[in-house]
Amino acid sequence: MKAISWQHVEITSLNRQGFWLRLGEEELYLPFALFPWFEHATVAQLCRVECLHGACLVWPGLNVELALDRIRDPMAVAQLAGMDC
Repeated sequence: MKAISWQHVEITSLNRQGFWLRLGEEELYLPFALFPWFEHATVAQLCRVECLHGACLVWPGLNVELALDRIRDPMAVAQLAGMDC
């Protein structure tokens, strides 16, 4: 069975506190307080995001991989020791 790419991912907005990410019909906010590895990233680095396996997002230029479940549940992110994909 052939895998289907189910979502397009893009950054829709950026401010001093974090950024908004659109995955298909869903929008998620990633505050820098909970996702500190993005705080000093360039706009180009943030915008170069890819959907991996349909359940994980990857920022190759930042060497960051995050499971969508971690992004959707910020309290789980607060307990992260490292990357989780």
